[in-house]
Amino acid sequence: MDPGCQIIASGSFTWESLFENGIWTYSLDAVWLGVRECYAQLAADVEARYHMSLAKIGAIGVSAMMHGYLPFDRAGEQLVPFRTWRNNITEEAADVLTEVFRYNIPQRWSIAHLYQAILRSEEHVRGIAFFTTLSGYVHWKLCGEKVLGIGDASGMFPVDEKSGTYDQQRLDAFSRMELVKDYSWEIGSILPRVLRAGQNAGILTSEGARLLDKSGKLEEGSLMVPPEGDAGTGMVSTNAVRKRMGNISVGTSAFSMNVLDAPLREIHRDIDIVATPNGVPVAMVHTNNCSSDINAWVGVFWDFAKGLGTDLNQDQLYKMLFCMHLRRNPMQVD
Repeated sequence: MDPGCQIIASGSFTWESLFENGIWTYSLDAVWLGVRECYAQLAADVEARYHMSLAKIGAIGVSAMMHGYLPFDRAGEQLVPFRTWRNNITEEAADVLTEVFRYNIPQRWSIAHLYQAILRSEEHVRGIAFFTTLSGYVHWKLCGEKVLGIGDASGMFPVDEKSGTYDQQRLDAFSRMELVKDYSWEIGSILPRVLRAGQNAGILTSEGARLLDKSGKLEEGSLMVPPEGDAGTGMVSTNAVRKRMGNISVGTSAFSMNVLDAPLREIHRDIDIVATPNGVPVAMVHTNNCSSDINAWVGVFWDFAKGLGTDLNQDQLYKMLFCMHLRRNPMQVD
């Protein structure tokens, strides 16, 4: 983007989660394959539009799916395959933590995944030195900083608006839980450090630049901003970050985000309390499935279009489908 936030070049890559051994996951090798392909397309777009090589970027921000479970040991080795937010395998943990914290803990949240692994006595838990979300992982590898934007962090563990970090009382409550006492780590020490939007989150390293750019042209030194989840990017892109504002995001999942001007009076198991990228509480209502069926239909139409010899891409097909629906159903909102 330019200083006016206008898109001046882009790249893209499409991939889907895999269901393996009862777990929704995908490999971190696939993550880097996609990120590098996006960057290669971006660099090619810059070359084609502006007749220059992309070598220096002012600032870089990473956004990715919220929640999930990515634990690592002291050597930085991944301990178990990535468990994404799509998994509904932590019901017992979510129920227990909701009762202990007096705060709704959904199954998607990272702390629910951790406690479920404790309940199952999974051996890897003893070796955890750090766990994070997907955006936090990519950011860490690009600049070496184990940090997270407060919006994404609020989907790992409850945060406190005033302190701008994890809720200390609930950190203490987790540490006092009988099954947690057996472990040598403290929960606060294995979570990523929390930052608000606008804070310096590190500098792109030479190793990070090589991870992004296979050609080796990208230079180190870009400012890194706090990594965020897809909910945070949705709020920012719709300019719905102030109190009493809201937005709806539609992707693999669908969710509404409503920025609160006062705390909820009671716990609602179907309302998650997360945060804007600057730390204001948000009421989030989430459904796990949304665009997967639409994606499948677009794939069918794309194959048909290619069979007819057209050069439409998938982005154009999505736009055509949605615009045709609006023209035919101007008052329909469901």
